[in-house]
Amino acid sequence: MNYNMIAITVRSATIELDNDTLFNSENPYTVSVNGQIYASGVNKNVFSIFELEPSTDYIVGIRDEVTGKEIQNSFTTLEESVRLNVKKFGAKGDGVHLDSMAIQAAILACPPKGTVYIPEGEYLCAPLFMKSYVTIELADGAVLKGHTDRAMYAMLPGYTMTTDEKDEYYLGTWEGNPLDAYASLITAIGVTDVSIIGKGTIDGNAQNADWWIDPKVRKEAWRPRTIFFNQCDKMLVQGVTIQNSPSWTIHPYLSTNLDYIDLKVQNDKHSPNTDGLDPESCSDVNIIGVRFSVGDDCIAIKSGKLYMGKKLKKPSERLTIRNCRMRHGHGAVVIGSEMSGGAKDIHVSKCLFENTDRGLRIKTRRGRGEDAIIDGITFDQIAMKEVLTPFVVNMFYFCDPDGKTEYVYSKETLPVDEWTPYLGKFTFTNITCDDSEWAAAYFYGLPEQPIEALIMKNVVVRFKEDASEGRPAMMSYVDDVSKMGIYANNVKKIHLENVVMVGYQGERLIAEGTEEVIDL
Repeated sequence: MNYNMIAITVRSATIELDNDTLFNSENPYTVSVNGQIYASGVNKNVFSIFELEPSTDYIVGIRDEVTGKEIQNSFTTLEESVRLNVKKFGAKGDGVHLDSMAIQAAILACPPKGTVYIPEGEYLCAPLFMKSYVTIELADGAVLKGHTDRAMYAMLPGYTMTTDEKDEYYLGTWEGNPLDAYASLITAIGVTDVSIIGKGTIDGNAQNADWWIDPKVRKEAWRPRTIFFNQCDKMLVQGVTIQNSPSWTIHPYLSTNLDYIDLKVQNDKHSPNTDGLDPESCSDVNIIGVRFSVGDDCIAIKSGKLYMGKKLKKPSERLTIRNCRMRHGHGAVVIGSEMSGGAKDIHVSKCLFENTDRGLRIKTRRGRGEDAIIDGITFDQIAMKEVLTPFVVNMFYFCDPDGKTEYVYSKETLPVDEWTPYLGKFTFTNITCDDSEWAAAYFYGLPEQPIEALIMKNVVVRFKEDASEGRPAMMSYVDDVSKMGIYANNVKKIHLENVVMVGYQGERLIAEGTEEVIDL
């Protein structure tokens, strides 16, 4: 047993066990800090320590409670210039008085390398705007709760022309387009080096507002997220719980060097479009040790619709997703459908997918554009439980009005042009799927632009005995199916090695429009 330090701040640190288990450790373990027991019975691969002192040396010990083996490593917390308690600025924390002005004053008054400390209490808030080089620390029992009156939320214009009229400045965004949107409970625009840490909770409080009523109707502006980072760099969110979001829960946009570590993201499973974490045109993103249970996709990787894709040509790239657990939701890890800027170099490993409609889900269609390139996607060491269809790659995704046109749903071979997306290589290794129902895998490329390559190695799919029928992909003219094996249409190369299906008697692989099939 060994571990790595994956996040160190002024008053916290996160460890990640270096092992072969998925999300949970093989045995429970005890964590000690400078010889004193901090926690026992810990069974997660990722664990955070809080309430540390800045600029201080620490020795952290990890002792396996079954074998007795112990390892120790040392680290030093970061420097802190000052720690400002929001109650000194007038925050009440009683859940009744509006505390956002007091908290915002503390943020604006905080110098570089300073910490804004939010002690135990319930803080009713309108949107808060972050400032560079500041840490926000939410104590155990601290709750930032969103105000239920949308009149309390500032609006972010979708875009504004620069003064020289040569460029556009982007603020608001909605489902891949620069559109007016309400500011989020935590909003950061153009800032760098911000950490949001602690055991506290950031609560969008949407269930007590009207955000989920007529969710696809714009009411002055589109719904806010709970945490929104726009054009930011070096951002860390560690330890906190984020819940009850008005729409997408965490939405980094046009940002770089992002770390989401040891979080809990939870929304009612019937809440509309409450994705867990949606990086949009972001690069160098780590999502490690996060627990999701949401009303839509757990992680949805995006890069804008056609206007933003052609304008910026900024893909989401170099994403690492590891030691996470996804429960409920439409998909566990999803790419698209707003992906006109592309997505590449995405690595998912050591994760648990439970009770989601789909495991891996790629969704795109004609009209996303020639820059909509998805390539270099790898999934390794994944366990799925009660995932209806573990693997779906769909180039005929039909949602939204423009997705229901004949141009999108036609199965005829159309010209490859500036409107045509491209799907490259996808690799799935060391994956087990239990109690699947609709299909093992459903891959459907465009006849004029087939999926380049699908590689599956050491994959086991066990079907539920009383499997229900359903539609594996959201596309036109797909019949409900039950216990379908691997279906592939318009895929250039399919490589299967040690792929096993249990509890299914039909044809193992149906491949149409495929140039090469290797089945070992």
